Amino acid sequence: MTAPTAATAATATAAATDAPAAAVGPRLRPRADEGLAARLARSAATPTAATPGPKDLLGWLEELRTSGDFRVDPIPFEELGGWSFDTETGDLKHASGRFFTVEGLRVTHEQGVFPLWEQPIIRQPEVGILGILVKEFDGVPHFLMQAKMEPGNPNLVQLSPTVQATRSNYTRVHRGADVKYIDYFVRPDRGRVLADTLQSEHGSWFLHKSNRNMLVEAVGEVPLLDGFCWLTLGQINELLRHSNTINMDARTVLSCMPLADPDPRALHSDTELLSWFTAERARHDVHTERVPLAKTAGWRRGPYAVEHEEGRYFRVVAVSVRAANREVTGWSQPLFEPVAQGVAAFLTRRFDGVRHVLAHARVEGGFLDTVELGPTVQYTPHNFAHLTGDRRPPFLDLVLAAPRSRIRYEAVHAEEGGRFLNAESRYLLVEADEDEAPLDPPPGFRWVTPGQLTSLVRHGHYVNVQARTLLACLNATADDA
Repeated sequence: MTAPTAATAATATAAATDAPAAAVGPRLRPRADEGLAARLARSAATPTAATPGPKDLLGWLEELRTSGDFRVDPIPFEELGGWSFDTETGDLKHASGRFFTVEGLRVTHEQGVFPLWEQPIIRQPEVGILGILVKEFDGVPHFLMQAKMEPGNPNLVQLSPTVQATRSNYTRVHRGADVKYIDYFVRPDRGRVLADTLQSEHGSWFLHKSNRNMLVEAVGEVPLLDGFCWLTLGQINELLRHSNTINMDARTVLSCMPLADPDPRALHSDTELLSWFTAERARHDVHTERVPLAKTAGWRRGPYAVEHEEGRYFRVVAVSVRAANREVTGWSQPLFEPVAQGVAAFLTRRFDGVRHVLAHARVEGGFLDTVELGPTVQYTPHNFAHLTGDRRPPFLDLVLAAPRSRIRYEAVHAEEGGRFLNAESRYLLVEADEDEAPLDPPPGFRWVTPGQLTSLVRHGHYVNVQARTLLACLNATADDA
């Protein structure tokens, strides 16, 4: 009798146990990085970077503002290089057909305070990249931030993400210098993705605009270039307390941080919250239609501005820009300029010790999907000064009259400085009580926890850009609450 071989013995054993023979299959891995939240918390608790860099960050930014060759001047439309108004539609376009166009938009919203309106809108179909590079030093994650000049920033230079670029920028349509560090965000072998989601920009000024918000942990050494610095999350959180220091693009990426939820309880379960939000999207009947800028009702064009005939909302203007440290050192472009400062605020309350904020299911004409969650209040008070009684936006007067003792956070932050000129909003977290902000709020409002907002931000087009700024501020001041 022939002795069994090892292979036949293995087959016999497998048959006897009714199990298949061992095979090499794909390697499975955990669905989430369980240690990431703890690492981020360690960075948030670290007030000083472990890498060489400026000790006085505010002073460093001011030095860059004063020493840099920066200049922004208003110009008439006829002096815009490469830009012109279309002879048929009046739309403002670039000769290359790229970058963006300023067109007209007609919005119908039967349930709104204003059932029908028309306005200029920025149409920029391409998806940009907003990315922050992460690297661990001495066991603490650090974030690579850039001191970036934007022509619309009130103080010109603010801290931005490592990469802040449209597709036109990083494909070099402008024929300028390469976008620094872009490879870490477009080449998978250069780093490990910690967060990556498509998020909307300002739905009141952009038509269906999205940016890819990314956090990428670098593999290998990262050269430190001029104008960049490594900061801990603790340092960034401290800078968020200062006005016009962390730019909008950095704030939205910071809101995507996969932080731990300190308390998983909430007034409404996640399923209940999503069901309510879905119902809000379903109940709003919003129709948008692109119209020629020249025929946009209520707006008029002069040599220096396209503006509303009653002096409200915003104006489209032209500027000439000089910036020695940009990919292109000189150019001209249109910008949207609001007529007054805005207000964006969350009312906050604690229920059984758990912090909640009052979110608003907000309609904006440029949203991809009708509604996104916004702050309790998101308005420019100047635009509503002529309205009284029930026509006043809910909770606006409560926020405007809030005493200092109720304000848990306040700073003035600029909006996107590459498209908006001097567009500032006063960002607030205001403590409220049952009489001011009841447990059962008006239709369109819902109490949510910061943890629930963080969960929703993992997905695109749920939380608008102003609420994402406030979420970053909530996370930065969590220990104060």
